[in-house]
Amino acid sequence: MFSIRKPTTRTGLIMLHDLATTVVALLGSFYLHVEPSALDGRWPLLWYVLPGFVALATVVYALFGLSRPGWRFVSISDLTNIVAAAAVLAALLLLLDYVLVSPNVYGGYFFGKKTIVMYFLLQTALLGGPRLAYRVFHEQGTRTPAGRNVAAATLIMGDVRAAEALLRAYEFESVGGLRVVGILSQSPADQGQSVRGIKVLGSLDEFESVAADLKAKGTTVKHIVFTSSAFLGDSSPETLFAAARRLGIATSRALPLDSSLLFRIAPISPEEMILRPIVSIDATRAERAVRGRAVVVTGGGGSIGAEICRRVVELGGERLIVVENSEPALHAIVEELSSVATGCRIEGHLADIRDRDRMFELFGVFRPGLVFHAAALKHVPILEQDWSEAVKTNVLGSANVADAAVAAEAEAVVMISSDKAVMPVSVLGATKRFAEMYCQALDAEFSAINGKRKPSTRLIAVRFGNVVGSNGSVVPKFSAQIKAGGPVTVTHPDMVRYFMTIREACDLVLSAASHATTEGLGGVSVYVLNMGQPLSIVELANRMIRLSGLEPGRDIEVVFTGIRPGERLHELLFEPDDPQFEIGVAGIVAARPVCPPAATVRDALDATRQALVSDPTRVMGHIRQLVGTTNDDATSAALRLIATDQVSDKADCGGLGVGGLSAR
Repeated sequence: MFSIRKPTTRTGLIMLHDLATTVVALLGSFYLHVEPSALDGRWPLLWYVLPGFVALATVVYALFGLSRPGWRFVSISDLTNIVAAAAVLAALLLLLDYVLVSPNVYGGYFFGKKTIVMYFLLQTALLGGPRLAYRVFHEQGTRTPAGRNVAAATLIMGDVRAAEALLRAYEFESVGGLRVVGILSQSPADQGQSVRGIKVLGSLDEFESVAADLKAKGTTVKHIVFTSSAFLGDSSPETLFAAARRLGIATSRALPLDSSLLFRIAPISPEEMILRPIVSIDATRAERAVRGRAVVVTGGGGSIGAEICRRVVELGGERLIVVENSEPALHAIVEELSSVATGCRIEGHLADIRDRDRMFELFGVFRPGLVFHAAALKHVPILEQDWSEAVKTNVLGSANVADAAVAAEAEAVVMISSDKAVMPVSVLGATKRFAEMYCQALDAEFSAINGKRKPSTRLIAVRFGNVVGSNGSVVPKFSAQIKAGGPVTVTHPDMVRYFMTIREACDLVLSAASHATTEGLGGVSVYVLNMGQPLSIVELANRMIRLSGLEPGRDIEVVFTGIRPGERLHELLFEPDDPQFEIGVAGIVAARPVCPPAATVRDALDATRQALVSDPTRVMGHIRQLVGTTNDDATSAALRLIATDQVSDKADCGGLGVGGLSAR
């Protein structure tokens, strides 16, 4: 409503139709209500009034958006606008009648109230009727006639509301190639209902029996489509998926696009079905974070960094600089982004965040408004061995990025951290926690300096769980092991982890940036996605095997290999003493961690930097002293040995990776 669109041929034709109905409605109301004898005396003035009234109608229809194409999508909202537009025009006629009643003009009521009411009814019918008729005609035309097997017989999995939306999309040709023969819903209230002529044939658990009944009646189900509702509650989509595999039935998932009437039917991969329902975060908040801004993404060639780059371009970033130390990864993402027709100016720079001067040079020239720091080393067992590399990248590199962003007066720095940074027991967790604390200390310092005013630069962290589909995550590993015929290796039967999708991870990053720069000025500096309950890794393995149409223990073995160095059974999302806050963004929780003063953190950073050169055996001791790693039996070998000075400065640290960093 109240939107004027740029005219096109189609909108012009629609406007001509509406203006023609205006003339017909006005003349028709006179013809139906006014006596023929009185009508003869009104014709001369009516021919003067009619052109001006049509001109007014043109403006009113444009304001109410009636010239918008897409009659096949006409809705209650559109009909409401039609009624409102007709009411405004009727009110204008009433106002004109009171002007004409003046003795100096006409001297009496020209239209009369009954004529105006008649006009309102006629105008509403003539504007709305053709639109409704077109929609009905189009829907009937796009339905597949009964008895014509032009597409595979399809069952929809999900409640009637989700099924109805998909059926509407099918009728509007957003989704093609479906011949829906039934719906299966997990809701008892849906049983026996019919949606747009398609019956609910049973519950999700009755899939195999429903398919058998349909086959006995001459209809062989060849395709099932899962809606999002099929993944909610206590449903077990992996059971349906495995049954479909056994029966040779293709499986797809209906993915909604920007409009509720638009869907994309996509194949289902096991990775998509291992999670809780996806957390949906307000897209306008993410757009508000980057639109019109200059953005730097470090580690922009990685799985997370690349997706952030894509979202920045998609959501209207003005300039984007991709910082990456892998030449192939940098080339791939810049080529991909450059092929997208947007107004975002994209630059790719080969650089390592360990190079402090290089970071200051790039940031100083580019002058970013936002910095998304995704560059990191993250594989726990590798970093337990080569811990010094983790320190140089995750600690010193992160400090370089933060300092360069502050010097360039960036509005915000968003550091991507990990749930392993909470009460860390691994080198990865400890180095990530150190980087978090450095950003938090700077953020607190700037907030104290600026008081209640907005700090010059916000420095925040987002903590990720395991990101499904990211490089090195457990899901691709399990998929590869299943394809190879097994075994699937799990470290411990009690191991659990939090999981999130790449899309959720990026939504979290962008939403945190938006909140931190507009609302989060009270010291909130760590943001975490509500990932529900952690998922058992052995159950994940079993579920993925079943999703592949196989049976755990019979077709694919699950083998326990033992907890690796630096791992623990349960990850945490917050320290016990961290104050937590709801920030008004559904699906995101924030915290205000307790952090040492900035001077203390800077001293620890300087000591760590110097120890890497002069006395590597002291490095992890400085880190452990700052971050407060736990002392339980799960604490990693690197943290325990190095922090207690049990490593020779001339040895190779028993495989702990000091190597060439030892004093010489």
